[in-house]
Amino acid sequence: MVQEPAAPASPLAGVHGLAVRYLRQWTVSPADRGHLCDPGIPVLAHVVADDRAAPAAVAAWARTAGRGPSRPALYDGGLAGTLVGLRLGTRVHPALRPVADRLRAHLAGRAPRYRTRAVTFPDYDLICGPAGTLLALCTGEPADRSVAARLRPLAAHLALLCDEDELPRLRTGHYQDHPYLAWVHGRVNTGMGHGVAGVVAALTAAVRRCGADPELAGELAAALDRARYWLVRQAYDDARGIRTWPGACLDGAPPPQAHPRQAWCYGTPGVAWALWDAADALGDAAGARWAASAFTTLAEHYDVDFHLYGDSPADRLGLCHGAAGVLAVADAFDRHAHLPAAAALKRRLVRYLTARLPRPEDEEGWTADLLTGLPGVFAALLTAVHGGPRTWLPCLGLR
Repeated sequence: MVQEPAAPASPLAGVHGLAVRYLRQWTVSPADRGHLCDPGIPVLAHVVADDRAAPAAVAAWARTAGRGPSRPALYDGGLAGTLVGLRLGTRVHPALRPVADRLRAHLAGRAPRYRTRAVTFPDYDLICGPAGTLLALCTGEPADRSVAARLRPLAAHLALLCDEDELPRLRTGHYQDHPYLAWVHGRVNTGMGHGVAGVVAALTAAVRRCGADPELAGELAAALDRARYWLVRQAYDDARGIRTWPGACLDGAPPPQAHPRQAWCYGTPGVAWALWDAADALGDAAGARWAASAFTTLAEHYDVDFHLYGDSPADRLGLCHGAAGVLAVADAFDRHAHLPAAAALKRRLVRYLTARLPRPEDEEGWTADLLTGLPGVFAALLTAVHGGPRTWLPCLGLR
């Protein structure tokens, strides 16, 4: 393996300083730097709220609220992402709270007419579907009775999609001629971003918050069991000894080669966390140990030269595909599962990322979006390194 460059002497101070400089530069020139209303800027401002750059960045971001697409999506500029930004932005701009409350009420109303057969991603997933909207409603919110009531329409829809053991309702349709997604047509996606792991993460968040409604909690727990056991049945050990998952359900024998995409969105990091957190919420100690063991195989065999790849810096370093996403998952396993292998991988990835962070003035190829931009990388590093606010993590299916 190629030796990793040495990290700066003080990673925390260096990353914090770069993050603040980034927010200041973005505030001066916010246009054409990502999706309007994406929560990346307010998430980062929430994490570095002690600096004067944070309120100015949130104010500039808030002026775009409502200008993105009207669809209820967590990412790609949707309204659920706007809600996350508004809710987290209230830490530095309390005047945003009434606007956030109105949008929250809108998103928590009657669920749209989602498909329940031959689904597309917007009918169920975390990126652009109801799983993401549900997680947005949990982000920055206390776990009280009113939250449970707001989650009911979306949670009931996700539970319906998981009403049979083999999850036939989550088989996709309408992608047979798609230039990029034909591979998933007629199959059940496994990943955190577009698949069952994201549904599991959303159902887990709902289970944790719906204890005051025993009937709904029982319905959600049953659906969660079916979804998580389906994911367990899709797991296999790849050629590098990593217990992992294919992009969509196995059709026959597992692939013989190593699985290169090990990220938040696909592969062991996101799926193993979703399974661990679900088991923890349901009090299933054996299930939690199984999921922790799966993540340990990844942590012990993770190879930055093999598992981090792509044409852009975001592919290699960002939250969705890259090192920052794996760091965020390792940090969650370290803090909540107290997993030694996760702590060791976290230290490795902190060194890897801090040695490769661009200066804000040299950010070509980056957006201001959370999943694919520098705000997500900075937020993941600052959260992992010094235990800053974790209230933004539910929008990744983490905590």
